[in-house]
Amino acid sequence: MFEGLSQKLGAVFDRLTKRGALSEADVSEAMREVRIALLEADVALPVVKDFITKVKDQAVGAAVLKSVTPGQMVVKIVHDELVQALGSEAVAIDLEAPAPVAILMVGLQGSGKTTTTAKIARRLTTRDRKKVLMASLDVHRPAAQEQLAILGRQVGVETLPIIAGQSPVQIAERALKAARTEGYDVLLLDTAGRLAIDEALMAEVAAVRDVAQPHETLLVADAMSGQDAVTVAKTFHDRLTLTGIVLTRIDGDARGGAALSMRAVTGCPIKLLGVGEKVDALEDFHPERIAGRILGMGDVVSLVERAAETIDRDEAEKLALKMQKGGFDLDDFASQLRQLQKMGGMSGLMGMMPGVQKVKQQLAGANVDDRVLKRQEAIVLSMTPKERRDWRLLNAKRKVRIAAGSGTTVPDVNRLLKQFQEMQKMMSQVQKMGQKGLLGRMMPGLAKKMGGLGLTPGMGMPDLPPGFPTSGGPAMGGRPPLLPPGFGKKR
Repeated sequence: MFEGLSQKLGAVFDRLTKRGALSEADVSEAMREVRIALLEADVALPVVKDFITKVKDQAVGAAVLKSVTPGQMVVKIVHDELVQALGSEAVAIDLEAPAPVAILMVGLQGSGKTTTTAKIARRLTTRDRKKVLMASLDVHRPAAQEQLAILGRQVGVETLPIIAGQSPVQIAERALKAARTEGYDVLLLDTAGRLAIDEALMAEVAAVRDVAQPHETLLVADAMSGQDAVTVAKTFHDRLTLTGIVLTRIDGDARGGAALSMRAVTGCPIKLLGVGEKVDALEDFHPERIAGRILGMGDVVSLVERAAETIDRDEAEKLALKMQKGGFDLDDFASQLRQLQKMGGMSGLMGMMPGVQKVKQQLAGANVDDRVLKRQEAIVLSMTPKERRDWRLLNAKRKVRIAAGSGTTVPDVNRLLKQFQEMQKMMSQVQKMGQKGLLGRMMPGLAKKMGGLGLTPGMGMPDLPPGFPTSGGPAMGGRPPLLPPGFGKKR
């Protein structure tokens, strides 16, 4: 998401930050390019006009033009305005109401309402420890109620039993009664959708709202629908008074204009982002972090949170103990590959790293490919347990067998073994030096390398405006993170 916008804005700000001083003409030219970039990203025209006016009013002021680093100051102004346009602060689903808290899910058909309902239910159950009941009110789409029941079993959340012939209002009344009598904390009501907005759809949803009196009314909108998503959001908000928006399929949309437009047009906060098809592919919407991604500053906080959610603490402790004893083997190597895939693969992690947007073309030329992780894991799994414990057993004959079993080639097997041996050697050095010795040897060399890249140990850049997020992204003149040689390359 926002990939196209990020690349265009990055190019504009690169030119600005390279100039020692800016004139009003320089700022005006840059704002014209920003306007074009926003329009091409499918941001609504009124939103673009308002955004450019606010930025330009601040950017042509004396404080900016006389600044030591005026280009960086302009980037800061754009960053702050992006945060404001996206909603300033993250807003979570509000559960502060008497149980059962009713949440009404609305939107057009095909936007991902049913899947999103199951994702939210899973999150509330696992993360917030709530007892959740889901109910499908879609009596129009074939097997819609059965779909929610199947998803309920997958995520371990109860669904309201299906009774044929009931209307949406009757199902809502039955769901409310069941939620009250059976002690549920949250009731999720998945309403029907249409291919387009019509009066029958709006009347049906309004009738359900009047019966359920939901504490939250969430619009599920497809990020790839662009300007249409804004029209849909405004229509639903005018009729139902939305309390929040969930954007789906953002992993398939490189423009991202819907997020900027919907927040500005409706005034409703975007609360969640659907980032994939899996039941756990749901993220909180943080305006400041999203603004950082757009401007190429990365999103290290979300990266750390994703790691915390996916890393198995017990498994990590076992691995640390094995490392201390020098027993790192191919099973552990495969475990690390699986961990990387859980966190979104190389492409998913790179999208959150500061500076990566600037080197997209270089990365494309390097053929970084997430599928290589699966191939490497397949190679390890094609080995016997004894071979995984001791790679020295792998002679030419065994390598041919492993390559055939994993659908790869012998050179692929050799490359994996080389990577593993390098990692094993590093683990051995860590174990020998100990923590104090390791840090003692690393820090002087690390400081020297960082100085050569123009970075300070704190990853901040010189001459930044006070309070500006110093994550070393391309817009701020930072350098991209370095990948291990040959890691993640197609063969």
